Amino acid sequence: MKGKLTVVGFGPGSKDDMTFRAAKSIEAADIVTGYTTYVELLREYFPEKQFKATGMMKEVDRCRSAIEDALSGKNVTMVSSGDSGIYGMAGIVYQLIEEMKADIDIEVVPGVTAASSAASVLGAPLMHDIAIISLSDLMTPLDLIMKRVDCAGQADMIVCLYNPRSKTRKDYLSQAAGILMKYRSPETPVGIVRNAGREGQEKTITALGDIRYEKVDMFSIVTVGNSQTYTSNGWIITPRGYSI
Repeated sequence: MKGKLTVVGFGPGSKDDMTFRAAKSIEAADIVTGYTTYVELLREYFPEKQFKATGMMKEVDRCRSAIEDALSGKNVTMVSSGDSGIYGMAGIVYQLIEEMKADIDIEVVPGVTAASSAASVLGAPLMHDIAIISLSDLMTPLDLIMKRVDCAGQADMIVCLYNPRSKTRKDYLSQAAGILMKYRSPETPVGIVRNAGREGQEKTITALGDIRYEKVDMFSIVTVGNSQTYTSNGWIITPRGYSI
């Protein structure tokens, strides 16, 4: 029997933010595989499932193992937080299926990505064109990352920054903010959401020139408004352009 691999984005982490389609895919799986932290989030909701977990930097091994399980005839679900096609596992899976010439069925199930999850906490900051940029340089050169930030600044795009600051990347966010301030005011609204959609969620609304960088970490999403974005009653709002 031909096996199947379903690549599932399960959203921020709570079952409330998981789509019905994602939950069905996990419930139907013979094996659920993913990064250890994600597997632990899901055990609470699907305690009867068989899980396979691997740690950080084991993404290729994890995907290869999932494909091999599917080749044996199993129904396998590969889980990613957020959306599986946005910094998730979908790309690696497709590349490996091609390399391995794996004759399996594959399906990608979208989920609520961190940008939209954080936006829902902040109000309505993403109502116009946006750029989502990861500040992690593990797989992308830093100069290319900052070039993308610069281009988004020139285009007056709302900028949503993933992986904004870590113990070894303490100044990347300040570099990005400095680049954006070449094109927009230091008073531009900025929203910082930590643990979006998870336990311990925190929201901070500040300005581009006033970011407290030491308060930002890898669990944070930083959303920088465009030239039209404003704050009102504790919310960030970007007008879409409707006549009111």
